Amino acid sequence: MIAEAAVPTLVLIAVAAVLAPILAEQTRGLRVPSVVIEIALGILIGPEVLKLVHPNDIVSALGDMGLTFLIFLAGFELDLRQIKGEPLRLAGLGWLISLALALGFAFALVSSGLALDTLIVGLALTTTTLGTLLPILGDARVLKTSFGAYTIGIGTVGEFGPIVAVAVLLAHKDPVASVAVLAAFVAVAAIAALLATRAHPPAVVALLRRHLHSSSQLPVRASILLVLALVYLAYVLGVNVLLGAFSAGIVVRLFTTGDDSAVISSKLTAVGFGFLIPIFFVLSGIHFDLHILLTRPSALLRLVLFLVLLLVVRGLPAMVLYRKLVSRAERVPLALFSATGLPLIVVITTIGTTEGRMLPENAAALVGAGMLSVLLFPALGLRRLQAAAASNAVARGSEASSDQ
Repeated sequence: MIAEAAVPTLVLIAVAAVLAPILAEQTRGLRVPSVVIEIALGILIGPEVLKLVHPNDIVSALGDMGLTFLIFLAGFELDLRQIKGEPLRLAGLGWLISLALALGFAFALVSSGLALDTLIVGLALTTTTLGTLLPILGDARVLKTSFGAYTIGIGTVGEFGPIVAVAVLLAHKDPVASVAVLAAFVAVAAIAALLATRAHPPAVVALLRRHLHSSSQLPVRASILLVLALVYLAYVLGVNVLLGAFSAGIVVRLFTTGDDSAVISSKLTAVGFGFLIPIFFVLSGIHFDLHILLTRPSALLRLVLFLVLLLVVRGLPAMVLYRKLVSRAERVPLALFSATGLPLIVVITTIGTTEGRMLPENAAALVGAGMLSVLLFPALGLRRLQAAAASNAVARGSEASSDQ
């Protein structure tokens, strides 16, 4: 009976998941990301508007798996070789500055009675969504440039930093126990990562390769097993399960090297973004408290405040740290790209509301600010980049004409 009750809701979620990329394609000029449309469609079919869906334990469990796979793919996409050296060093320093700024602003909000928990609000302000930025940088043909490397570094640390911080700082143990448990988990994950880089028995590799295109899909099943195993280990040890999912992504990435890595990557991405992850984002829209934003003017003011804080917390360090490394015309786009954050904001606010550590109006305002950041900041940044490129092209043309 429970399964039957979940079917109508899952059908509507699937409809929303299919419509989202189609609508994103139709709004290509506005560059509305699919994730924003998924959340918006969830709001539409949810209890705040049409009241068409009634999520139960099965739907919620699939949403949790979607969140797990989202974090797993964040770890899987982490490629330190691409950003090693100065891009990674500056991105790490910038994130630490962002963390200090965010915690300062969050503490002020808590002190004034506008928030409940400094850590939850602060961490939500330190995120950057790399997945949204990659296609934009690709379209602008800047991925292979130094500007692209700096932006990818900022996005990578803007995903990695908050995930690790959530696992470490939001634990419910005393500090000594938290450090000991975290050290034990890191040791296990490090051993798994070492085995992934060193141990490639020919028989195992051949077995996985034989079943890569068969109905068994053995490499995909093995990857999902590793995800669930590390998530379960994190749960048993009392570490935040997001760190288990992220660690699994890193380990799978280290193991899937060679000619078949692109195929395995595409299959894992298909499982995540083709099935599980849209459920999480549509459910986030279903649970989004639109009523608060529409009925409480203070919630709308908080949305604007959080949008500004995202720009200050993530954009200001980028403007300062990279001022001598990128051109004047590229500084504002770099700041705007740095301040673009939504997926992890949804994750952190979900944790905050579930644990009673975040006011509902702050959760709604933060998610709303994240949606606006994804809608506005990349489009504005890309426009500035294109204007700068056009200006440089005109300048080069003028120089060529004068030389002739």
